[in-house]
Amino acid sequence: MQVFTKVTGLEDEKDNHLTDLKFSVLSLPEQLLQGITEAGFSYCTPIQKKTLPIALTGCDVAGQAQTGTGKTAAYLIALYQKLATSDPIKARHGGPRALILAPTRELAVQIHADANQLGPHMPFKLGLAYGGTDYEKQRKTLANDLDILIGTPGRIIDYFKQKVFSFRCVQVMVLDEADRMFDLGFIKDIRYVLRRLPERQQRLNMLFSATLSHRVLELAYEHMNDPELIRIKPEKITADRVRQSVYFPSNDEKISLLITLLKQRNASRTMVFVNTRREAEKLQNFLQHNEINARAISGDVPQRKRLRMFNEFLSGELPILIGTDVASRGLHIPDVSHVFNYDLPQDVEDYVHRIGRTARAGASGDAISFACENYAMSLPEIEKFIGRKIPTEQINYDSLMPVRTPPSKTKTSRPKNLHLATKNATNKQRRQRKNKQKKN
Repeated sequence: MQVFTKVTGLEDEKDNHLTDLKFSVLSLPEQLLQGITEAGFSYCTPIQKKTLPIALTGCDVAGQAQTGTGKTAAYLIALYQKLATSDPIKARHGGPRALILAPTRELAVQIHADANQLGPHMPFKLGLAYGGTDYEKQRKTLANDLDILIGTPGRIIDYFKQKVFSFRCVQVMVLDEADRMFDLGFIKDIRYVLRRLPERQQRLNMLFSATLSHRVLELAYEHMNDPELIRIKPEKITADRVRQSVYFPSNDEKISLLITLLKQRNASRTMVFVNTRREAEKLQNFLQHNEINARAISGDVPQRKRLRMFNEFLSGELPILIGTDVASRGLHIPDVSHVFNYDLPQDVEDYVHRIGRTARAGASGDAISFACENYAMSLPEIEKFIGRKIPTEQINYDSLMPVRTPPSKTKTSRPKNLHLATKNATNKQRRQRKNKQKKN
């Protein structure tokens, strides 16, 4: 049995990131078209051109596209049109008419912002649910009638089990960054939610993923209605517009080289990627100690602080954001001028995701990689995957800036064996009491 009714091959769209299809020729509600126009959009991107005509007819879609290609707008427009042209499902307990699941809190927040931007004139109430903050506030919001629920799987399931809302009214289901759901271990939660929705024939289902792997296709086959598979060639969307280069520093030269390049290029909105959270924290300390405003984003940072850091980066107040591959997926950040692979990724697909943070929406950008002693072995596989040789840059050792090493954190001195020290002190007190009793 075929999983998909039709397969559209890899699209070799023209170099312009927009196509010749106008939103105005699509069958969209007037209020939605007004929001699209006010958001500054006139022509569809390749993924929008291929998916919208299908989804607007009520057929399911599984799309492969990198972040920054307009896929969020594609499924939001189809979602709004479906809700505007369909009668609500009647159920005993109320609940959202549309459900959008995202793997990370930051992506959920961004989808919510995009939905508000596209649909300010649509008569639908949005709700947002994600972990880490505002538990009771979110709960009260979701307890009221809402039309569109956006959030991460764990928090949504939490509220669902408390019967804050029901899934029986869902008419549109969207799964964004499906492959990332697997990577982060959310697949059991995803299946839990999908099995509690109305029958798949009663809803419009849309799935988007950077890679349509076997496991993603299996999920689509199980919970969607013979979706049409749309693939947009990733190299045409990201790498072709990125000026890539690679340096070959030693491990000891990496920090000096990064500081030099950051100051020479006057990088204003820059993302620096490392492979471990510990390295991100270390790099933050070095950059800050060398008068470079940079912050590391990781799962350990409280959610409220993460959002503040993210907003400061969006506004330009924070020029440099350091992160691991968790931060490279799903973040829609405009006008990123530079991406630094301080550590080359060990997964070749992560390289494309990282450099995709720049050169978005038809712009250009720079992706600079360090092939150091620890990670240089990843370079041949990366070049094979992207189908090109990354130009090599020579290190000008005369121009490398000196690096000030941050002071090491002092630890409070304590006995090596705290239990033994406490025991000895207690015995000493007992002896003193006995001697005092004998004298008396």
